[in-house]
Amino acid sequence: MIYTVTLNPALDKTVEIPSFAIDSVNRITAMRTDPGGKGINVSKVIGKLGGKSIASGILGGTTGQAIMSALKDMGLETFFLFADGETRTNLKVVDKTKHTNTDINEPGLTVTEELLDALLKELLEKIKKDDIVVLSGSLPKGAPKNTYGTWVKCCREAGAKTILDADGELLMEGLKESPYLIKPNHHELSRLFDTTLETPQELEKAARKLMEENKVEKVVVSMGAAGALYVTKDATIYAEGLKVPVGSTVGAGDSVVAALAFAEESGMSLEETVRLSTATGAANVMCSGTQAAEYQVIKDLIPKVVFQEK
Repeated sequence: MIYTVTLNPALDKTVEIPSFAIDSVNRITAMRTDPGGKGINVSKVIGKLGGKSIASGILGGTTGQAIMSALKDMGLETFFLFADGETRTNLKVVDKTKHTNTDINEPGLTVTEELLDALLKELLEKIKKDDIVVLSGSLPKGAPKNTYGTWVKCCREAGAKTILDADGELLMEGLKESPYLIKPNHHELSRLFDTTLETPQELEKAARKLMEENKVEKVVVSMGAAGALYVTKDATIYAEGLKVPVGSTVGAGDSVVAALAFAEESGMSLEETVRLSTATGAANVMCSGTQAAEYQVIKDLIPKVVFQEK
């Protein structure tokens, strides 16, 4: 089973504003809302791929209830704990005229360590050996910076494989406990090494350094439109980005994580994983908001994936 953890969820409101301008009146031409947060996005995509996952996390208030209701309507299994306060609403501004995507994110809930511990305890009671736990996204206020490190350690000791998708200090703390797989983008990996990493060769060298020093099994580095780099102990594959019409780039990385988790659980080869995750990421870029692409769209893109082993 795949478990996703979203400690700082959001209701994502995506609006389209042609020629979006600062210090001016902007008029919305289209709008949609989706239950969001990185782990929730992962669960939505896994469902479209034909897999099953259980989404967990912390919610609050009427917004939290709305997210729970939306996930139930999607047929997703969940277990969430509720905190005082209101789950955040994040605004995504899409300007198709200027080809820009602007995120305006609220800070979210404040949680207690006791609530985090209660959620972790419930997760540990459910997971079994070789289950997959996806830990992704920002942390709510009140959560210790080493939260992901603690969760990775506990899940690993329970026999589960952890996939960590985080940035900065959260990624650094999680790395200390040897997650099974990490998926930084090239900007996040560059910040981790305090330098600019651009070429596949530079990114591979950095990825292998992390694997060696932190006992990480796999590293996938997303590079936006340029594609992605897949690094394991035995192989490195560079996959070119697919050229598709852009609906929204929000959640594209989450869809890649979803495909990686689904492929891992299904026992796919590295080449099959590369094809599926590249196609899934591209298909979700074609969607508006953070809705998950239909599997038929993903299936049609799989034969178009171009990659090379390095």
